[in-house]
Amino acid sequence: MVPIRWIHAKLRAIVRAMRLAALALVSLALSLPACKVREPPPIDKSYVDDFNQGGIRPDYNRTGGGYRIKDGALNAKGAHNHPMWLAKKLPPGDLQIDLDAWSTSPDGDIKIEIFGDGRSYDPDGNRYTATGYVLVFGGWKNSKSIITRLDEHGDAMASRSTPRVVANQKYHWRIIRRRDTVEWFIDDMTTPFLRYQDPMPLAGQGHEYFAFNNWETDTWFDNLVIKRL
Repeated sequence: MVPIRWIHAKLRAIVRAMRLAALALVSLALSLPACKVREPPPIDKSYVDDFNQGGIRPDYNRTGGGYRIKDGALNAKGAHNHPMWLAKKLPPGDLQIDLDAWSTSPDGDIKIEIFGDGRSYDPDGNRYTATGYVLVFGGWKNSKSIITRLDEHGDAMASRSTPRVVANQKYHWRIIRRRDTVEWFIDDMTTPFLRYQDPMPLAGQGHEYFAFNNWETDTWFDNLVIKRL
């Protein structure tokens, strides 16, 4: 019969050996160089996405669910302020963004974010503080449209209450950023729908990305074109 003391001694030796092996693995891991995820190259002159591919391109960083490609367009519904960021940095300086947008809901609420950090999202479904300019057409049950700086519930914004989003009507948007001013055109490319002049323009590190965003309504996007001016 094997003595109990001998068994206990063997078990203690095995435990010590396992601990030493674990420490050795941790030490080895710490000594290895970190593997950095390679960023896609920034947009040089232009970027185009017509959403005719089978799925969402790897060019995007989805911070949550609610996005899909259907019938040659991007559908965003129930994303709850988890933006789908374009992983390519926007071109520096003045630029123009064109896209088509619509909602199947009478509540409207069509939303994008520009000059954000490329990764932020609403972590808990409460008040969302953005990292860029947020453009909302027909927000708050189709009662208000805004260009806002960082906080869509704050005071730094340009806004209007009409016109409202018409369900299933496709709109062509154009957003132009020149120095300290963001101009947003809808269908009429001669007169800005909204214009926001920022005394402290968001630019540089932390303000280099574009995103589609959504709260709950059924919204759609197509024919994205981003180009340097």
